[in-house]
Amino acid sequence: MTKIDLPQYDYDVVIIGGGPAGYTAGIYAARAALKTLLVEGAGTISQITITDMIENYPGIPDGIGGFELMQLFKNQALKFGLEVLPKDVTAIKKISDTPVIWEVTAGDKTMKTLSIIAATGAMWRSLGVPGEAEFAGKGVSYCATCDGPFYRNRDVVVVGGGDTAIQEALFLTHFAKKVTVIHRRDRLRAAGMLQNRAFAEKKIEFAWNATVEEITGSEFVTGVKVKDVQTGSIKEIAAEGAFIFVGRLPYTDIFKGLVNMDKTGFIITDEELRTKAPGIFAAGDCRAKLFRQVITAAGDGANAVHSAELYIDDVKGRTY
Repeated sequence: MTKIDLPQYDYDVVIIGGGPAGYTAGIYAARAALKTLLVEGAGTISQITITDMIENYPGIPDGIGGFELMQLFKNQALKFGLEVLPKDVTAIKKISDTPVIWEVTAGDKTMKTLSIIAATGAMWRSLGVPGEAEFAGKGVSYCATCDGPFYRNRDVVVVGGGDTAIQEALFLTHFAKKVTVIHRRDRLRAAGMLQNRAFAEKKIEFAWNATVEEITGSEFVTGVKVKDVQTGSIKEIAAEGAFIFVGRLPYTDIFKGLVNMDKTGFIITDEELRTKAPGIFAAGDCRAKLFRQVITAAGDGANAVHSAELYIDDVKGRTY
């Protein structure tokens, strides 16, 4: 096929986000000899870096700290020649339609690119109560799949009443001695099937009409103070772990108006991780999906690059 003359551009692909999805995409893009820039963000950090221990990443049976694992990702990407820019992206706009060229502004730099991979991640919605930030990684967790095995034969609490909260509470019963679900209403929002399973589980108890006022402890969590929303009374529930599931917030504001999002702001893609915008792909926790783990984010990153490479070849007139 005849090679197409393209307008001037700087990169084949710009990856936005420095977490597992972003750096996996960087590894695959650099190895594919695509001219690639990863903008890892200066004002935001990947949630994995504040995870104390990851025990379920394949090939690392003894576990590894989240920060250390991300350094391995990054070092491997740099080894393959990935260019990294530690800036926050402030604007994305389309500057050409035929072919599509995107302009990405990060700090004082502006780059033109044929494609973009959104790997901006998400953060757990916090309660904003005393003790929550202080005990993050020391009893406060936002991932039962990640941290549940550390709480064998211990009492824990789960905050929330939706599908995720109840799914994670059920998962925690495999390890914990007792799981107390704290919910601000007198009934759950979770799907009926999940509710039935939770009510039938002997290890799960419920603190209804209750909101968390404080997470207490010394070096680690020892309890949670809750307020009865009807009477205003305060009591403390003894627990060595507090798992908080009151929703996630994706870092996707810079993509508003460019791609389709669900009601929470997660980017909607097809199975090839393509968005509605030509040349924009999404990977990892910023994408609308059911399961969010390091391994699934990494898989998204690899798949997004594969789709981007096919797209770029098509734009350049190199499709087989």
